[in-house]
Amino acid sequence: MKKFFSILAVLLVVATASYAQKGVMKFKEETHNFGKIEQGKPVTQEFVFTNTGTDPIVISNVSASCGCTTPSYTKDPILPGKTGTIKATYNAAAMGSFNKSITVFSNAETPSMSLFLKGEVVTKEQATKPSTK
Repeated sequence: MKKFFSILAVLLVVATASYAQKGVMKFKEETHNFGKIEQGKPVTQEFVFTNTGTDPIVISNVSASCGCTTPSYTKDPILPGKTGTIKATYNAAAMGSFNKSITVFSNAETPSMSLFLKGEVVTKEQATKPSTK
């Protein structure tokens, strides 16, 4: 009887552990720095991720920290081992440095995570000037 309960306990732990597995979003990069960009010329970054988990990932929503950034994303389930994308376009209207966040909501192991766009919006002359570094 004791052996039976020991085997049952091991099976229960294994079943629970495999049931708890989820999709995992592994991004190539979570922050993208555009550097100097010309005012009035929108820029887009595509964040690529791989599902390194055991279950499909479904992205339910992607939201930007302000109206100056427009996100789009993979709508179909991302199967284990496959890739998905989050695209974000920054409108570059306001001069100066920027650091914008894009929050991704999904059924993954980490249900919400943030991606970041950084850079500096400058005049056309400043954007085309060669670097002195």
